[in-house]
Amino acid sequence: MKPFTYERASDVASAIQAVSQTPGARYLAGGTNLLDLMKLEIETPTHLVDVSRLPLATIEASAEGGVRLGAMTRNSQVAAHPDIRARYPALVQAIVSGGSGQLRNKATTAGNLMQRTRCSFFYDTAKPCNKRQPGSGCSALGSLSRANAIFGASEACVATHPSDMAVALVALDAQIETLRPDGTSRSLAVADLHRLPGTSPETESELAADELITSVNLPPPAPGGQLYRKVRARASYVGGLASVAVAGGRLVLGAVALKPWRAETAEAALASGASRTEAAMAELAQAQDPDQNAGKIALVRRLLGAVLDETNTGRGA
Repeated sequence: MKPFTYERASDVASAIQAVSQTPGARYLAGGTNLLDLMKLEIETPTHLVDVSRLPLATIEASAEGGVRLGAMTRNSQVAAHPDIRARYPALVQAIVSGGSGQLRNKATTAGNLMQRTRCSFFYDTAKPCNKRQPGSGCSALGSLSRANAIFGASEACVATHPSDMAVALVALDAQIETLRPDGTSRSLAVADLHRLPGTSPETESELAADELITSVNLPPPAPGGQLYRKVRARASYVGGLASVAVAGGRLVLGAVALKPWRAETAEAALASGASRTEAAMAELAQAQDPDQNAGKIALVRRLLGAVLDETNTGRGA
């Protein structure tokens, strides 16, 4: 691990100014992803600004009838909250399917959204990776494919985003609130937070480096069933191979792209009267490299069909 300096922020404004004014500075919340990457020298911040004790850890009702999650709320805190459990079960299911209980006790809401890919080549510093070193190449191209993206990938990157929570939040139409050094705030849909790789996979989100997430805002839940289901190689300490979130007719796939993938083609097919099987097939007709990714495509098709059946979304096969 390379040397760095550290400070604990006393308030939100000073935290943002510290990151803005210090080249190479990073925010530190739960640290469950950043510290691992620092130990491998994949991340090499010069200065850490600890925001974990800022007063951003409340869960409260919003004026619009939804729920506001403070950015520093722990994943376990969100999953255990009675209002979240009653009104947003897909979010609870997504959170408890990710990592271990110990990690959920430490990981924060904003940190979960901002975690980086679990691509094995990204973590292997002996292999070229455009996310670590732009222009060096993508070692995952042509590799074993079950962990690779089947939507939105490019020649520069075929990695996937690891967050379960983000997939559910997109299905729930959640928004983030951020603050910037000039004191202005903005709202951004979680669906628009992450970027597909294109030719610059090293740029992963729409946020500036010194922009701080302060909350995640859930609208009132839409009518209809909610469900989150995930498939992985074993029950713990491993990333997902594929996941599906359904909430109020919105369908979102996880572990298939470098961001949660809104299955809009499947949604449109269901709305036009297609069967669940036909809707799943319509979405997966767009999947990239169907020969190399045949196993993952088949897995997603079965998982999506099963979730649609369980929530009684659309008509039967």
